[in-house]
Amino acid sequence: MTNVTALLTQLVAFDTTSSESNLALIEFVERYLADYGVTAERVMSPCGTKANLIARIGPDAPGGVMLSGHTDVVPVVGQPWSSDPFTLRDGGDGRLYGRGTCDMKGFIACALAMVPTWAKAPLKQPIYFGFSYDEEIGCVGAPSLIKRFYEHYSTTAHVIVGEPTSMQPVVAQKGATNLRTTVIGREAHSSQVNQGTSAIHVAARLVTFIEDTMAALVEEGRVDEAFNVPHTSLHVGKIKGGTAINIMARECQFEWEIRHLPTETFEEVYGRFSDYCATLSEALSAQGKTVEIITEPLNVTVPGLADRDNQQVLRLAQDHLPDGCCQHAVAYATEAGQFQGQGLQTIILGPGSIAQAHQPDEYIETAQLDECSAFMQRLGSALETPYSG
Repeated sequence: MTNVTALLTQLVAFDTTSSESNLALIEFVERYLADYGVTAERVMSPCGTKANLIARIGPDAPGGVMLSGHTDVVPVVGQPWSSDPFTLRDGGDGRLYGRGTCDMKGFIACALAMVPTWAKAPLKQPIYFGFSYDEEIGCVGAPSLIKRFYEHYSTTAHVIVGEPTSMQPVVAQKGATNLRTTVIGREAHSSQVNQGTSAIHVAARLVTFIEDTMAALVEEGRVDEAFNVPHTSLHVGKIKGGTAINIMARECQFEWEIRHLPTETFEEVYGRFSDYCATLSEALSAQGKTVEIITEPLNVTVPGLADRDNQQVLRLAQDHLPDGCCQHAVAYATEAGQFQGQGLQTIILGPGSIAQAHQPDEYIETAQLDECSAFMQRLGSALETPYSG
């Protein structure tokens, strides 16, 4: 546990908020791995200020496991922290406080702490690290990491994405896409409503349609009780528009999201909204009103993780977890669906609770780090046997 805490202390000290570079943390991990004879490869971001990292411990052989984690964290600005969020604090209550402790530098620290042991172990199957950038702003970095890994490292390794699951295996997650819709109408004096088109009024009809679409999906029976919100959810989080109460608004803009079940696709859900926009525009045009509706994605669509093609990695995890662990599904988005989309068996499993993620005074329980470390130790021992296909 001492090594895990020491490593977590150093990882938390790097301000890897998604708006910042993660290269200092990547350099630290590279030096640490090199001390044990482990080489690593960077997969750079297009802007060159961030990087993914791929490393292999053990033989260049089939099988094995990739331990995947993101290095970025969410902002702390405006949050009422009790102490410096980038200085790990032992609360004396079995908790370690700091930004990223549970989401998800605790998992990365547990993996790195095993390197001295794994570097000397008679592994017959490899253990890979895949550390990404910009997960928190839409899983932006993972696609290039996954492509490089699949094409140059392994097509048979299983993947464990170490998001905080309280060390319970998660086999399904929803996909997610963030969107911005801009409505452009025609300004006029509010006493002359027949001369203009209020962008706010049109946007209000679109917002209502978004909520109605969610209700329609439920009425159609498109539900999965494995999720605590058992249906695809659509939500408008921000809206702004207009210049004065007595001016028909020329522009209104809102930002919204679709979190779709893994059995559905973003395209089919968004298609309902797109069709409605076209129908509404035609109807307004027929009334002599001018309107333009523009929708743009704010991130790449993060695919869902479906509970399929995961039998081997799930069994591998469950065989090395305490009795009583059970499978779960989660509504939050991770990189797991991206790995599965490449054809790699994938689950989500890591220390800490998602309830603590993104919060002020984020923390992870030391008992969770102990449990994760014990799991990784048993996992490494299992990989001392040859790959059986």
